[in-house]
Amino acid sequence: MAIKNSFSLLLSSLMVFALIAIPTISGNPSGTTWCVANPKAQDPVVQAALGWACQQSETYCSRIQRGQNCYSPNTLRDHASVVFNTYYQHNKIQAGSCDFNSAAVITHTDPSHDTCQFESVPDSQ
Repeated sequence: MAIKNSFSLLLSSLMVFALIAIPTISGNPSGTTWCVANPKAQDPVVQAALGWACQQSETYCSRIQRGQNCYSPNTLRDHASVVFNTYYQHNKIQAGSCDFNSAAVITHTDPSHDTCQFESVPDSQ
């Protein structure tokens, strides 16, 4: 019985360690989240959501214009991810700010690439 209890305690300790250590090992110790285009969403849904977000503020779409740092790659999903994330970072305290009619999803992996750095605001702990 003592061995069984010791094993249970060890297993519980390992699980707690994993919950604490894995986010740090994965390179996201702050728990920061980003909002990107949902790879499962249909293109017309993503396009409509992108148009809506750009109508909310020109600022959200300024970085995907020709000559700007997030223009390339010039694809619907890459541009949508930049815009969705910018909107999300400015509005993340509002529930559903990364939904866009299911055109977007939350990620814990920084989607920044080349010269395009995705804005990030650490989540409230």
